[in-house]
Order: sequence, then structure tokens, then C-alpha cells
Amino acid sequence: MKQAKPFCITKRQVWEAYKRVKANKGAAGVDGQTIEKFTEDLQDNLYKLWNRLTSGSYFPQPVLRVEIPKSDGGIRPLGIPTVADRIAQMVVKTHLEPELEKHFHPVSYGYRPGKSALDGVGMARQRCWKNNWVLDLDIKGFFDNIDHELMMRAVRAHTEDKWVLLYIERWLKAPIEMPDGTHKQPQKGTPQGGVASPLLANLFLHYAFDEWMKRENPDIPFERYADDAVCHCKSEAQAEQLMQSLNVRMKGVGLELHPEKTKIVYPPESE
Repeated sequence: MKQAKPFCITKRQVWEAYKRVKANKGAAGVDGQTIEKFTEDLQDNLYKLWNRLTSGSYFPQPVLRVEIPKSDGGIRPLGIPTVADRIAQMVVKTHLEPELEKHFHPVSYGYRPGKSALDGVGMARQRCWKNNWVLDLDIKGFFDNIDHELMMRAVRAHTEDKWVLLYIERWLKAPIEMPDGTHKQPQKGTPQGGVASPLLANLFLHYAFDEWMKRENPDIPFERYADDAVCHCKSEAQAEQLMQSLNVRMKGVGLELHPEKTKIVYPPESE
């Protein structure tokens, strides 16, 4: 008699996740395996992944660090999981996202189904006619500085599924293979480039920013796209006060407002 698997994940879930990962394309991870190579032995590869996911024996491989030059002269660090790990993350993302979408704020526009940056820009433009001052904020190194303990607390608030909690924690702790080949053990952050990272990032900021704004500054409308947000204030003094409060709030959750990119502006549209 076959023993039941500890975790109830269907083969259909893994298959659907593979189709979405394949459609997204993407580069190979630390194992050098491309989507095309993974597909050559698709049935066996998907079965092995499903078997490990359902038995609890799935452990992610290290994440490949790739550094992309930014227009301002800086570097954007991306973390590329292997194809198999991207499929596993997609299984969790597809399972968890509908539950989180019930709670996310309508003015959160980044990485969400049916929402786009243009939607956020449209809403911001409308509100600039009603409020003369704007606090334009950016969080410094957001993806690399997410507190793991706070992240897991937020996830546990929305699911009791042991496999979801187990694998998200393993992804957060997965080693990072640096460009020089060395491995780094992350103490914080979630790789920008991972399939599950955008959803986790939104969940973190849902509590760190959106809910905080709703609770502490209910009279200040805002739009957020990932770690960028625009807050509409009635006066320069209100914007200054909000920036001070947000500096304290971000430090309290292990983050920091970007000193150069966070600024108070008087939008031309409101003149």
C-alpha cells in the first residue's frame, strides 16, 4: 500500500506552472539548464520535481547573481533561479496569489494581475489636480533588504499551508552564487528575478507601507508601484512631516528611503 504524500500538490499544478514559466522564458540558472534543455526530458523532470515538492524533500539550488548596469551608473542585482526552482516558485505563487489579492490595496499597481504602471500614472495625474504637493519616494535596495522574519510573519497571516511556508522560507535562505563563483548566505532579502519575489515584495509592503498609510495617514492618498510610491499632500509642511514619519517607519521594518530619489515636489500639472 502506497504511503500518502505529506503535501497535497497535484501534477496538474506543476504542469500549469511549467507552462507559465516557459511562456515567461528567462535565462538558465546555476546549473546552466535552459527551458529548452529542461523540456527535452519534460515528463521525467516534472515528475521528479512534483515528487520532491509533495514529499518535502525539495530544496532549491543556489540563485545565480547577475549584475545589470543601470542608467544612473549603478548596478541592479538580479537573482536567477534554475528552471526547476522557477517552476516550484510558480506553483506556490499561483496557489497563494488569489488569497493575497483579496487583501491588497487597489492603489498598489506593481506586479499584479490586471494592473499596470500606466494605471498608476493615470490615478496619480488625477490626484495631482486635487493636492498640490507630492512626496515621491523610493526604497533603497528594497529587494535585497527585506527582513526574513517579518516576511514570514506576513505570509503566515494569510496561509497555514505547511508546504507554502516551508518552501518560501527555503527560497529566502537559498545561497546566492556571486559573479566570481563564491556562495553567499543571505541574511535578508529576496532575489529580484525570482518568480515568487514580486508577490512576496508586495505582501511585505502591504503591511510595511500600504496598511500603515491607511492607518496613520488616512487623509493622504497614494499610489504604489513595487517599491516606488507617490503620496499626495495638501501642503509642503504635510509632505515634510510625512517624509519624517516614513523615515522612522521604514527603519522600523529594516528598510531605508533612498536619500537621493525620495523628494518633495510641486507638480506642474497642479498649477
